[in-house]
Amino acid sequence: MEYVFKQTQTDNDSLRKYSSLLSAVFTETKKYTFEFLQWQYLLNPNGTVIGFDAFYGEELAAHYVTIPVTYEYKGELIKGLLSLNTATHPNHQGKKLFTQLAEKTYELGKNQGYKFVIGVANQNSTHGFIKKLGFDLISTLDVKIYFGNIKQIGVTSEMFKSHWNKEALKWRTENPSASYFRTHQSLICDTHISMIKAVLSKRKECVVKENIHPKGSLLKMEIGLNNSPSNFVLGINLPQKLKPSPLNLIIKSLGEFNLPITKENIYFELIDFDAY
Repeated sequence: MEYVFKQTQTDNDSLRKYSSLLSAVFTETKKYTFEFLQWQYLLNPNGTVIGFDAFYGEELAAHYVTIPVTYEYKGELIKGLLSLNTATHPNHQGKKLFTQLAEKTYELGKNQGYKFVIGVANQNSTHGFIKKLGFDLISTLDVKIYFGNIKQIGVTSEMFKSHWNKEALKWRTENPSASYFRTHQSLICDTHISMIKAVLSKRKECVVKENIHPKGSLLKMEIGLNNSPSNFVLGINLPQKLKPSPLNLIIKSLGEFNLPITKENIYFELIDFDAY
């Protein structure tokens, strides 16, 4: 029997199948519920999910998706895709299904007018994204732990950065798997360590107040790449050896899109990927 590849769907039965597969593969988290996937795949105001599934008979063997994002650079809005969930059932691993799913996903995304795919890869997956799928490594993300408050910032139009309008921010902060709060200067959320809050964003336009309750926190964690100074009381860059796995920011151009994106001209925060 051969594998059959089909475009990812967003009907209830399909979302339940994806929830079952993702939950079976990633047993350390409980976030892949039907409600989470409905939010992530269907309700995103930038567009519905783009991805492919591999079936072996009636069995869902593998699944890979991206979701639409909007970035801006020098005043221009650019449509892209964020690489997200991928899972292969243990009975079908070693069949090179992920590479085939990703290639089909990127071809579909290019045909629909998306210009790039951006993602955060761990140490195990980075090599495959670069060598097999043509991604470029921008940089390993910085991880900072600090005490005190940070200064709200504005990011210049010279930086390649995500574009969050009111509708998109409302959707982002309705993630059913997380709890979000705000300080005077930043958008934060709980982490698995109760005393540490994660800073999703310190961009002025992203610190929303509607339906987000204020909550103070002295100890915070920031993950990302940014070239604007943080105004914290006391902070450290977490050494590489203390991180559970290097988080690498990667990007792939689709079609003729060829913006020279480097560590120096991109602004990237936790709000821009799916860690929280």
